[in-house]
Amino acid sequence: MSFIKKTFGGLSASYYLRHLFFGAIFTALFIALMYSGGDKRIFSYIIFIANTFLYPYSRFVYESIVDFIFGNNVFFVNALFLLVAKFITMLLCYGFAFIIAPLGLLYLYFYHTKNKTFDE
Repeated sequence: MSFIKKTFGGLSASYYLRHLFFGAIFTALFIALMYSGGDKRIFSYIIFIANTFLYPYSRFVYESIVDFIFGNNVFFVNALFLLVAKFITMLLCYGFAFIIAPLGLLYLYFYHTKNKTFDE
């Protein structure tokens, strides 16, 4: 049980719910597109739903890497460019969540083990 608390419970509730919301939007869009196209393969729907729950951890990895590279710098860019770039990174994190999220879960486990944040 400690492993689950340290990994899947490692993100704050507000952070997880925020990104779960965006992951659910992507899932709803993809399922609607597939269903309207006549594709009713249940395995695809299961993958989309799994990506929804893994997306917050995938996004955590992405934001940690970007924070490490850019630090506390502020960049002033065109708002349209920023929105497009944000959408692309969200889509990539969602699409590859099953690959990226395990890295985030591993990091959270070792981080909370080292800091003993979650006591048994």
